This record gives sequence, structure tokens and C-alpha cells, in this order.
Amino acid sequence: MKKPIIAIAGLTACSGCQLTLLNCEEELPEIAQRFIIDYFPLGLTERLITGPIDVAIVEGAVSTPSDLEILMKLRNSSHSLVALGTCALWGGIAAMKNQESRKDLAETVYGSAADGLKTFNPQPLHRFVKIDFAITGCPPETGELLATLAALLRGTFPVFPHYPVCSECRSRENLCLLIERNEMCLGPLIQAGCNARCPAVGIGCEGCRGPVTEANVAAETELLLKKGFPMDEIVSRMQRFYPEWDYEQRS
Repeated sequence: MKKPIIAIAGLTACSGCQLTLLNCEEELPEIAQRFIIDYFPLGLTERLITGPIDVAIVEGAVSTPSDLEILMKLRNSSHSLVALGTCALWGGIAAMKNQESRKDLAETVYGSAADGLKTFNPQPLHRFVKIDFAITGCPPETGELLATLAALLRGTFPVFPHYPVCSECRSRENLCLLIERNEMCLGPLIQAGCNARCPAVGIGCEGCRGPVTEANVAAETELLLKKGFPMDEIVSRMQRFYPEWDYEQRS
């Protein structure tokens, strides 16, 4: 059977999503045996996109002309393109301050050196190219990444959960932090797949996996307001990983 040719790239991001793959130490030898890795700057010395590529896996948001150039090259060279992680899929942490002046933000970080920077508001991949599949998370779950690679060997993509984190909380019989402890928890709005890891140890869901399909954002917002949380705090928490919530949306 022909080995799939893959590329793995990082744009504006922390590289944590790619490190999720490199941390699969036991599985790496088999991955290297079953795939031809055409391009992977974080893991290979060669940094040229040669193509053609069966599947490009891309981490990070697009915030520079260089990011966009790499993304376009990969899209044009690949049969399928996978958005890897919350930044690639939703904008993520990189897009938290998109409502503020990009120039002012750059000057705050880089000072006078900001004048030479070519940068724009970080955007998810789908604003520029077609996305064929997504693995959400900050970083993604190891199991979901490996399941995707296994599915690629069969020429398909896996099916991941499309229900909220609350469902996993109930399966684990966790105490509801939102209802029973009156703590801010975004579990009702966020896509499952993490096995409610944070609520299980008493930490409210931060929303790192992005919105579940048909999230009832308005109801969650109303509930949090009734519990005494100010709107600016609610917005700040919800925008941490997904900056484009519609606060009037009802499922």
C-alpha cells in the first residue's frame, strides 16, 4: 500500500500542538514507518515544501505574510488540509486582543522594533483556505491526533464527539461546578473530547476546545450574570480561546 505523504507546519502559535505529536514517543517509530513526511520544520532539518502532499496538518493562526504564504503553498500542494488545534481552527489565544489596535499591541511587546514588523490580526485558517478536517484543543488530545493519523492510513477521517463537556462531566459523576458551586464554567458551550479533565479536579472549563455545535450562548451568559459575574469578566473568559461568540445565540 502506498504510504501517505504528509506535511506538518506551524504558523503563529506556541508549537504545543506539534509537540503533542513529538511527545508520542512510543508511536513515533511506527508513524515514521507508515508515512512519508515531506515537510516538518519542527522535527526535520529539510524546510522545503516539495509536494505533492496527501495531507497537510497545520497548527496556528495566520498573522503574517509569511504565515499566509506557507498556508497557501500547503493548500495548493495538498489533497487535504487539517487544522490542528484551537488557534488554527478558531484563532485561539493569538486572537484574544483582535479588538485592539495591532500597532499598539506590537509596540507594547517590541517597542521601537515594532515599526519593521509585518503583522495583522491573527485569523483562523478557514478565513483564507478550505479546511477538510479539524482537530481542536489547546493542545489537542493525543488520542485524537493518533486516531486521525490511523484514519489517514485508510484514506478517511475519524469521527469525534459533538456534544458538550458537561456530558463527560456527568459520565464521570463530577460535581457540577457551575450549578452546585456557582463557579464560572464554560462546559455547556464547549466541545467534548477531553474527558472533562479540568472539572474533574475542581477547575472550571476554560473553553480550550472551542464551541460545541448549537451552543446556547445566551442561556449560559444569562446564568452567569444571575450568579453575579460581571459581563466584562464573562466576555474575557469566553474570548480566551474563541473570540467570536454570538452572545445572543440560542441553540
